[in-house]
Amino acid sequence: MVEHHGSQCGFCTPGFVMALYALWMETPHPSEPQIERALQGNLCRCTGYAPIIRAALSMGGHGTTDPLMNERAQVQGRLAAWVDGARVDVTNHQSCAILPASTDDLADVLEQHPDARIVAGATDVGLWVTKFLRDLPVAVFIGHLDGLRAVTETADALHFGALVSYEDARAPLVAHFPHMARYWDRIAGWQVRSMGTLGGNIANGSPIGDTPPPFIALGARLVLRKGAARREMPLEDFFLDYGKQDRAAGEFVEKIILPKPVPGTLHAAYKLSKRRDEDISAVAFGVAVTVADGIIINARLAFGGMAATPKRATHAEAALTGQPFSLETMQTAAQALPQDFTPLSDMRASADYRMRAAQNLLTRFWLEHAGQPAALEDVT
Repeated sequence: MVEHHGSQCGFCTPGFVMALYALWMETPHPSEPQIERALQGNLCRCTGYAPIIRAALSMGGHGTTDPLMNERAQVQGRLAAWVDGARVDVTNHQSCAILPASTDDLADVLEQHPDARIVAGATDVGLWVTKFLRDLPVAVFIGHLDGLRAVTETADALHFGALVSYEDARAPLVAHFPHMARYWDRIAGWQVRSMGTLGGNIANGSPIGDTPPPFIALGARLVLRKGAARREMPLEDFFLDYGKQDRAAGEFVEKIILPKPVPGTLHAAYKLSKRRDEDISAVAFGVAVTVADGIIINARLAFGGMAATPKRATHAEAALTGQPFSLETMQTAAQALPQDFTPLSDMRASADYRMRAAQNLLTRFWLEHAGQPAALEDVT
């Protein structure tokens, strides 16, 4: 960074250095797109990005060995030796921190402490503590539970454990749903995607969460567990109202199931935000439309940021079903969206912007799948 004049006042530089160091550990000779992806969320107001990118491109010229990297295996071995399969419970007169021994033990812990706060990647809960100074009387840390980190595939579905991170979910998800690649890279930044979990994003219940709209469009189902009992439900039914989910005290999200795509189904996922990278959604949209012989036989449209919960646009779906896959049909469905949503105005977007954006996204979806990319510039 110094050699290429990329160092700055000190507020930004440490973040850039650590992000690039992590990139170098994984990819010693990164391409410029890889560098830009690794730097998502790191803001530069002093030198500009050009010297920082030049510094990153030169990293491979300094070799691929590092004392810290050489020490990692030794440290990991020492840490692994500490694992004894027992629960860790640290309690004082004000708070309690628990690390369950296993997924089964987690179920037992939550039955004993049904109001405990579950902490996985801490990409949201961590801010409650550091920014809002909230107390967590009982915190159950689950980031070490490999039983919740599995990704498995059956003949008809992908199964993601609740602790699967965005980064670990990306490859299997995109393999079956290529349209998710562009959307996935708009979720937070590289560091957050490496820590944040699918289950945490869903269980949080935010109306602007990134994963629920596209997952609802894909027909996702949840497996919830309380003690030894499990129940399965459509993801869309999990969200009841603002801040309220269909999850009983002591119950936790164990798995997310994504059915594999049906032949003839057209997919898309869009995210609109003030900043392209590292920003929360003003509007998020997931769509799955099945077309046979030019006729729409099934439609699933799910939006975030348009209501108190992530929600399907049932009136717009009805306007699509049984109709030709045409621009006119999409425009008719767009006119039905006010029957489905009454969005609010806030610091991210006005209600009018949200509605017009949602309607335009239906047009964009048709243009992309009808092979008219040149017309996309007219859709804002």
